[in-house]
Amino acid sequence: MSIRPILTAPDARLRQVSKPVETVDGELRALMDDMLETMYDAPGIGLAAIQVGVPLRVIVMDLAGKDEEPEPRYFVNPEILDPSEDMNVYEEGCLSVPEYFDEVERPARCRVKYLDYDGNEQILEAEGLLATCIQHEMDHLEGVLFIDHLSRLKRERVLKKLKKEQRLAAAS
Repeated sequence: MSIRPILTAPDARLRQVSKPVETVDGELRALMDDMLETMYDAPGIGLAAIQVGVPLRVIVMDLAGKDEEPEPRYFVNPEILDPSEDMNVYEEGCLSVPEYFDEVERPARCRVKYLDYDGNEQILEAEGLLATCIQHEMDHLEGVLFIDHLSRLKRERVLKKLKKEQRLAAAS
């Protein structure tokens, strides 16, 4: 396993729509293992493959707290089924939009159909933070960042700040 660099906005690769996975094999499991290690190192609770520059429909996440046993989850080719009409608001952050957090409204519950680490089809009933995290990571698979759910003014302010920080980092 290895830690991979995480792309940050405004990197254009984050806007790519990810491609479906053909088969869950050793190479894909190695990618998922790397993604999980990268996510833990960052630290974060979810990561989409596109965030490490791989445009495949793959997500990893772990919502366990710092003092809890890790509970890694792997989602290959996830699809949201039956999002609820009732909504929840969570303060979201993103490893690809570092050090920025804001409230985003999403469906409170959903079912998710996906392939697991071994390629077996699963259906998960998700609510609360799990539902929010899945929807956030699935947005990445469509080239959408959580800041795209904010007002244009807030989004432009965040992107301007990130561009400035990247210019300063490149100059030093």
